[in-house]
Amino acid sequence: MLQLCYISTARPSVDAAAIEAILRTARTHNAAAQVTGLLLYNGRRFLQVLEGPDHAVRSIYDRIATDPRHFAMVQLSERTIDAREFAAWDMAYQTLALDHGALCDRIEQLTQGASASVRALFTSYAAI
Repeated sequence: MLQLCYISTARPSVDAAAIEAILRTARTHNAAAQVTGLLLYNGRRFLQVLEGPDHAVRSIYDRIATDPRHFAMVQLSERTIDAREFAAWDMAYQTLALDHGALCDRIEQLTQGASASVRALFTSYAAI
């Protein structure tokens, strides 16, 4: 099973409606492809982890890479995993609009089953 993490920058035109559309599409496609993951959005940048069958994760990642709603996409990690770290979600989502304490608690909850390196990545991103 493959786990892939990337960061990208949202176009200025991305608003709440665009985020909802992204989530609807992601959840539908991910469920069908048996891909799970987590998406964080801070109003400017996306941080996402995808995990599942190698071919499905690569296919979804390639489709995301061509999405005009963001740019400057950088793959941060790619690794083989034995078990899902985000098995509960077709696509968990969190904005960074919560106060710092609540946000840290929520990130801790969302990444509870993740490896230390993935947890650190999401925790660090939330602290920016």
